[in-house]
Amino acid sequence: MHLFKGPAQSLSRASRCAATRDEIPMMKIKISSLLETRHRTLLQRSTLAVLFVALFVSACAPNALAAIDTQTLAPATETATQTLAPTATPTSTDTPTPNVTPTYVESLRAKVIVEGRLSCRFGPGQPYLYKFSFAKGTTIELLGRMEYSHWVLARAIGGTNRCWVNGGPGYLEINGDPISLAPVDPHIVIAWSPYYTNGMSGVSASRDRNTVTVRYNGLVLRAGDDSEQTPYLLEAWVCQNGEFVFTAEGSYNFAIEVVDEPGCVQPSHGRVAAAEKHGYTPFVEVEWPLKIY
Repeated sequence: MHLFKGPAQSLSRASRCAATRDEIPMMKIKISSLLETRHRTLLQRSTLAVLFVALFVSACAPNALAAIDTQTLAPATETATQTLAPTATPTSTDTPTPNVTPTYVESLRAKVIVEGRLSCRFGPGQPYLYKFSFAKGTTIELLGRMEYSHWVLARAIGGTNRCWVNGGPGYLEINGDPISLAPVDPHIVIAWSPYYTNGMSGVSASRDRNTVTVRYNGLVLRAGDDSEQTPYLLEAWVCQNGEFVFTAEGSYNFAIEVVDEPGCVQPSHGRVAAAEKHGYTPFVEVEWPLKIY
């Protein structure tokens, strides 16, 4: 049985078509909005992909990324750079030359070879007061030396009484090098007067070319204090034959002469004292005259 479709049905279809036509613009808008949302999503995914690649590159090649960052990114903050103070360049004079400390022996043995007896004195020279002597052939012990001189400090083997002897050729046969003995004070065993405690007066010096003359006032002694040995003594450090030497010069008069020549770098100087039977007065320094070149 066929049903007849009347006008009401036709109107309903027309109304639905009209409604559909009215909804088309809204659908376009929704579709456009959907496309924009999809585009943003793709863009965000692309950005994430780029960032992932960058992170991967930084992990695998940090130096390369650091180079890129240096060229493209400005530092967020400034980093203070410490400026080092300039260091002075040392010169040859800045490094001191180390001082070499010489090693000396404690003592040496020696045999007296001089004819007769070898005088042993209170100081390193013939003018000093006599103390005692060693016989020829005696073996003695040497304990030190007078610098710039042949004289050495000695004592008997096993003894304690020290004195000075001439250690030059013809006096001693020394087992060893006397230079290996330590230099000692020339007054190490000297006897000092307990009564004449003032130094000599009127001490002066003059020069005549290479000869220096030292003058002084004589010492007035009490009766019985004369040593009956050389009463006046000059200790002098002078230049002779191009060598700096120590010499002891004695006199019975009120003047002593000594040779002092040019040719040494060390400054010449001297001092004088008087002797009495108990010992020496204090030494007085001489104002040494300049050398004439």
